[in-house]
Amino acid sequence: MTTSTIKARGISVSLDLIVGHIADMVVESGGRQLKPLHRAPWVDASETLPQDLPQGTVRLSGDFLCAPFSRSDVEEAPLHGWTANSAWDVTESGATESGWRAVFRLRHEVMGASVDKIFTLIDDHPFLYQEHVFSGGSGAISVAHHPMTVMKGGGRLAFSPKRFAATLSDPLEPDPARGRFMLAYPARSADLRDFPAAGGGTLDLMQYRMNDRREDFITLVEADHGGPGWTALARQAEDDLVLVLKNPAELPITMLWFSNSGRDYAPWSGRHLGVLGIEDGRAAVGHAASIGDNWLKREGVATAFALGEGHSFSFRHIIGALPLSGGQPPREITTANGQMRLSAGGSTREVPFDSAFLRIGQPVAA
Repeated sequence: MTTSTIKARGISVSLDLIVGHIADMVVESGGRQLKPLHRAPWVDASETLPQDLPQGTVRLSGDFLCAPFSRSDVEEAPLHGWTANSAWDVTESGATESGWRAVFRLRHEVMGASVDKIFTLIDDHPFLYQEHVFSGGSGAISVAHHPMTVMKGGGRLAFSPKRFAATLSDPLEPDPARGRFMLAYPARSADLRDFPAAGGGTLDLMQYRMNDRREDFITLVEADHGGPGWTALARQAEDDLVLVLKNPAELPITMLWFSNSGRDYAPWSGRHLGVLGIEDGRAAVGHAASIGDNWLKREGVATAFALGEGHSFSFRHIIGALPLSGGQPPREITTANGQMRLSAGGSTREVPFDSAFLRIGQPVAA
């Protein structure tokens, strides 16, 4: 078995057990099937790929756990760690009173720690509830989720309150013979609609335009607002709303990866179109940077969890999809009493939601 599929009423999720990536997610709503997650075009194409690609790139899809995020330069591992590049086993999977719960364990250890992935589906909830648990080990580890969505006609973004957005010192693709970018590096702005552009002027981070050929990476730092952190993407052609939620105390940053024909070399080859990574994390770029001094730590932002013998920690994350209402993402999202309330332009809608799952306001592991 290379894929494990779980289902509850109105939702199904499949995990690629070879690398721990979500291979498919389908939400049934209003007679429609919503598919919020991306799968790279080469995964199912049976084509010859470059020999040196990590398995996580070969089988790139959906969402996966990065541990560490980006470079594995403390303990030897592929890009984004063994959690994104090696096998997981099903240790539990079965129906519950209200849906389905499955537990998967990574065969590799990470810094001596075991890693469990827990998926929970609830009947009539358009959400995948995820938890990752690290047990034992030594040192410290950076982590991030890596959900990717894809658009045919662009989209509009909205976010929970952020302190600021910032790019790194260098773009992902600085060589024009290999790719292209549009944001200025390094740069910073408290206004997400007015971020410095590479060629002068500014760009609106809350718009995803298909004619912007680019490979850009930017970090959003959560503001102190006391609620869940969230990203909402209104996909225009798909006519749906993709939602990604976190506890900011656990995952204090959201990294956006704009990948729209921005890389010309294999396997990307200019065909990775309309993709947006919404990567909630506790990380800097690279393991060594995350556990050492880095620019986020100097801003008071945690970039790793501590590991220890006899010690465990966990963090939670949610991905969902709804039919689009009114053509715009919400301006505000609140969660309470088993409901999510989305407000935009004077209208409000409510959907079933496990409002206790993210543990907002509860103590968080260091």
